[in-house]
Amino acid sequence: MDSEAESNWYLVQCKPRQDARAQEHLERQGVCCYRPQHKRERLLKGQRQVVEESLFPGYLFIRMSSQDNWMPLRSTRGVARIVSFGGVPLPVADSLIRQLQARETSVSVASALSPGDAVRLEGGALDGLEAIFVCMDGVERVVLLLRLLQQERQVRAPLHMVRKS
Repeated sequence: MDSEAESNWYLVQCKPRQDARAQEHLERQGVCCYRPQHKRERLLKGQRQVVEESLFPGYLFIRMSSQDNWMPLRSTRGVARIVSFGGVPLPVADSLIRQLQARETSVSVASALSPGDAVRLEGGALDGLEAIFVCMDGVERVVLLLRLLQQERQVRAPLHMVRKS
């Protein structure tokens, strides 16, 4: 592949649940790939575990130049197509990739929560409020004990909005 100065980032749509496979096969061909990932807490087989997932499931970024051979991409395992407009692959701004990479390294993962743990809500209407973790409510939600207007209330919130204090 040519130097990075002459190449651009492009978006690749992958076949369903095959982004990791597409990345592996593209990298074997010498293509520079970037698949943003994030860690989050999920309930797996009754246990809370931290898992790493694709930030954009079904997509990954590749860096190529116009002089590179694009033909093998169509037959690469896991690759569905190159995102394009009018049949021409659409470049993605380098600044967007840099922002994603910076954000990916700065994200911290909430440790596993236990009943009675003090937590802080991040985002939404309850941003910044402190609460007590009560229990999980399914895979992606939690039940919290929140003090509002001199009364304690149980509220449900998305797991991704809760951080251990």
